[in-house]
Amino acid sequence: MNNPPKDYVRIQVKHLHQFVVDAATTAGLSEERSRQLAGWLTDNDLRGVFSHGTQQIATYARLMRDGILNNRPSVEIVKETPVSVLMDGDGGLGYFPAYEGTLRVIEKANETGMAVMCSRNHGHFGAAGIYSRLGIGHDLVVYVTSGHQMKLREGAPIYSAGGGSPMSFLAPTAEETPLLLDFGAMHDLYDGSQNHETIAEIAPAVVFRSIGLGVICQAWGGLLSGLGIEESRSPWTYKGANQGAFVIAVQIDLFTDPERFKSEMDTYVRQVKRLKPLTGFDEALLPGAIEAVRERDYAEKGVPLGSWHLERLEMLADELELDVPW
Repeated sequence: MNNPPKDYVRIQVKHLHQFVVDAATTAGLSEERSRQLAGWLTDNDLRGVFSHGTQQIATYARLMRDGILNNRPSVEIVKETPVSVLMDGDGGLGYFPAYEGTLRVIEKANETGMAVMCSRNHGHFGAAGIYSRLGIGHDLVVYVTSGHQMKLREGAPIYSAGGGSPMSFLAPTAEETPLLLDFGAMHDLYDGSQNHETIAEIAPAVVFRSIGLGVICQAWGGLLSGLGIEESRSPWTYKGANQGAFVIAVQIDLFTDPERFKSEMDTYVRQVKRLKPLTGFDEALLPGAIEAVRERDYAEKGVPLGSWHLERLEMLADELELDVPW
């Protein structure tokens, strides 16, 4: 899903960042929030996570412009304990309550050993890895997920039970690239996708495992936030406020010495590099490694954007009467 495009145009990240700022502010988002959003989206592009990079502004700007999402949200803490926080996104994009809530969770985990955050009443929160990466440098292991409005139809294939299903996990290292798993449990298994029936025939256990992961995303990331299964039972005002998120952060020193853990993680990463790669791939790497390589390359040479990505941004630019930097 996030393979670099074969045919592309290199765009410097500063130009992409400014375009997102311009589009978001034109749609009504504040300058401060727009710059935050641009930072998260361009970071994803730099890491090669194009599905959740700057092309998403095409959707977000329209949702905010059309009043489906609140373009001036006031993020609030609804409930807080020494080990938990519940954030309300006020009908806006999910990035803002999820980010602020995760920062609070990290502070709490540093004080108490572990902490958990749930956010509610918001739209898309982007790539789950945005929030797990915040734990780097804090000797934490982190888990992140999100759930959304299901809209299940009677007679629909079982695949739909898993929804969009984002998850991310972080395990820190000392010298090597941190282990950062950031994925959608149901990708390649969405109803109507090319491969889902073939995969089900060849490896049904893989399908059931993916659906199971997706169901946890919906239960922990969606229903736990107060989201209803049926759209008519949603307790929130904005139609686009159809998601919730969930973050857990745990201090390593509750169980073992953090330095020893990170040293063992380094050894783990290095030994995996000596394994035989999967057929069709050049290297054997743990999750997070290839993104780190791309981040360095794209920061220097520019982000490679394919035609589909450019077209989405150009269509938005036409609608909002903005210039594009290419």
